[in-house]
Amino acid sequence: MEYEPVIGLEVHVQLLTRSKMFCSCRAEYQSADPNSLVCPVCLGMPGTLPVVNRRAVGHAIVTGLALDCDIATYTKFDRKNYLYPDLMKGYQISQYDAPVATGGRLEVDVGSGDRAYTRSVGVVRVHLEEDVAKLQHFRDTEDRSGQYSLVDVNRGGVPLMEIVSEPDLRSAEEARLYLTGLRSILRYLEVSTGNMEDGSFRCDANVSVRPRGSREYMSRVEVKNMNSFRAVHDALEYEIARQARVVGEGGTVVQETRGWVEERRATVSQRSKEYAHDYRYFPEPDIPPLVIEPAWVEELRRSLPELPEKRRGRFVKQYGLPAYDAALLTGARATADYFEECMSLGGSSAGPARAKTIANWVLVELAHLLGREGVGIQESRVTPAHMADLARLVESDAISGTLAKRVLEESFDTGELPSVVVRERGYLQISDSTAVESAVEEAVGAHPQAVADYVKGKETAARFIVGQVMKLTGGRAKPALVNDLVKRKLEMVRVANGS
Repeated sequence: MEYEPVIGLEVHVQLLTRSKMFCSCRAEYQSADPNSLVCPVCLGMPGTLPVVNRRAVGHAIVTGLALDCDIATYTKFDRKNYLYPDLMKGYQISQYDAPVATGGRLEVDVGSGDRAYTRSVGVVRVHLEEDVAKLQHFRDTEDRSGQYSLVDVNRGGVPLMEIVSEPDLRSAEEARLYLTGLRSILRYLEVSTGNMEDGSFRCDANVSVRPRGSREYMSRVEVKNMNSFRAVHDALEYEIARQARVVGEGGTVVQETRGWVEERRATVSQRSKEYAHDYRYFPEPDIPPLVIEPAWVEELRRSLPELPEKRRGRFVKQYGLPAYDAALLTGARATADYFEECMSLGGSSAGPARAKTIANWVLVELAHLLGREGVGIQESRVTPAHMADLARLVESDAISGTLAKRVLEESFDTGELPSVVVRERGYLQISDSTAVESAVEEAVGAHPQAVADYVKGKETAARFIVGQVMKLTGGRAKPALVNDLVKRKLEMVRVANGS
């Protein structure tokens, strides 16, 4: 590629607090009726006084600590002045030159195998502000040319944290991985849901291209309206290619704001940014500066959980898991906690083999069932105790690995322990060779073509017969015994045919 992309991301995160940033209105607005969670403060009425939400400040501090930032001892709020229908006051209370945290870093692992590398992405700042209201656009059903917009103030004043990266990212894939890594950290800290679908995690990207090897920064474009990780990736891919094409043809990239249009799979110009906006920042006169006590910072530092990167490394070392499995398990704190509780119930048998088995069940079978029901792992009727019970059944040869999947599904549906399901449904594994031999005889007699294929040297025909035996026994026959008896029977037929 002749040109190198230069990408910086601005991420806005809605914080998990009971009340809004500067008033006591309830912050959970998603299911509320329009304009039902408002008060004179978030409506911007004259004479009202904002009061800072302490929990939101704490959330910003722990986020800064997790990103290895320097935490300010002195911080303040500022007025960011601009006129827009979703901002009733005509200004937004934000932070300008004295944010809560600065100078952090997030390591992003990219690729795999020989192509794996780590991109170190600088974090410029973490600061607090209030979210704006929400515009809802309508079309008059009687007069199709008539359009109008209404304002829902419920979201106005919800605590918002902005995390600004350095322009250190060099591809759309690196940007996607940075965002997923950042969201994972925020969820571990329990400061945000991190859901892009409902606007709790929003991203704007600043993108430019330059000749590969150059150190200069060129005109950049801000890309908005990306509401999923895939949208971020695709929008950046498109914009990088567009800018490279413009520069390659001798043109100049215009500094502007562009929006991603999913239906067109393209970015479109929204407004020019030839000159920086003059927001006329000045200190918020109704909120005194905040002094963050070092003792509070240290208290919050001690409360930090084990973060995803460190936990991922420990899973590899402690449980002998492949790095890929460890990364998937530690992507969400609830999943990692669930897996560790499963392992803690394993006793002396909680070794690498069990770890790999449980990892597979959690990441594949249980994930499928949770997705089917649309619930999180915390709401699963299959608890870690169920998983440990299932593992014991398989390890003791009470049931086969294949049958374990059916047992897991029935436990998920009913909430019963796997051992109860096995006992009540008659799922105990058949280890009696006489009973299995009968099924082998039936399968061989019912599929003469497969037998003939085996006699002619087609070894895969044996696997077909094994599958038929397992079907005849309802998946309860001991797999090793079935394989042995089928092989023995087919060899006898081969010898009898003189092959």
